[in-house]
Amino acid sequence: MGNGFNGGFALLVVLFILLIIVGAAYC
Repeated sequence: MGNGFNGGFALLVVLFILLIIVGAAYC
């Protein structure tokens, strides 16, 4: 496992959390 995979996974998690927060705020 390299740095690229770790960074990509972290970015994916952050985007997913932001999506949940925005969705909760929108509802």
